[in-house]
Amino acid sequence: MPGDRLTLQDRQQIAAGLREGLTYAAIGRRIGRPTSTVTREVMRNGGPRGYHAEAAHQVGGAGHARQRRAPSPATSLGRADLGGRDPRIADEVGAQSVELMIQAGLPQMMAKVLAALFTTDSGSLTSAELVRRLQVSPASVSKAIGYLENQALIKRERDPRSRAERYVIDDDAVFTSIMAGARNQTRIAEACAAGARKLGVTTPAGARLENTSQFLRHVIDDLVRSAEHWHQVYSSRPRQTPETD
Repeated sequence: MPGDRLTLQDRQQIAAGLREGLTYAAIGRRIGRPTSTVTREVMRNGGPRGYHAEAAHQVGGAGHARQRRAPSPATSLGRADLGGRDPRIADEVGAQSVELMIQAGLPQMMAKVLAALFTTDSGSLTSAELVRRLQVSPASVSKAIGYLENQALIKRERDPRSRAERYVIDDDAVFTSIMAGARNQTRIAEACAAGARKLGVTTPAGARLENTSQFLRHVIDDLVRSAEHWHQVYSSRPRQTPETD
């Protein structure tokens, strides 16, 4: 069985493993393949929820024929953005990140865009770069960018040299998103408290809303204090830079 080429039987085993809830590592052991091979196969063919063995096999056959003359999405960004790393490693880390984000509830395209930004050293990409890397349409990228902006995970910047719009994820992205989420949860807590007053806090429905409001307020307070503390800790640390020869 040459290289990493998967047979239809391999792909059927992968599909069966996904239905059983196995990890990529367990599926890889089952079919005698590296975890990275299984990860790339699944993420390139619909993800863990949309993987179909027969469809993936058809795509895989055509993709192998084009492999020698078509650059991979990661290498199209250039070695500078990969920090000199093996593009296959960058692909594997990105695919694993996408899987975890999807499992956490992030829509697939939004997860792909966010993972692409997270796994580039620059932390920024243009729409054209995302289209090339992810091999998707500009419309798909635009929709994902709008969603991620609403979650306060990314921001837009204008490149002073090319004037192209760049999408940026910085070191404060997760902290900013947590704080935005806390503000949204605070509004929910306030709405619950208002509803409890209208229904009467002594009624079963009113008591339920009041308890929910109090619970949310305490959790939010703890979350905000913890986020602010650790944000200050890590913001004060010097950034690590890659070692050079």
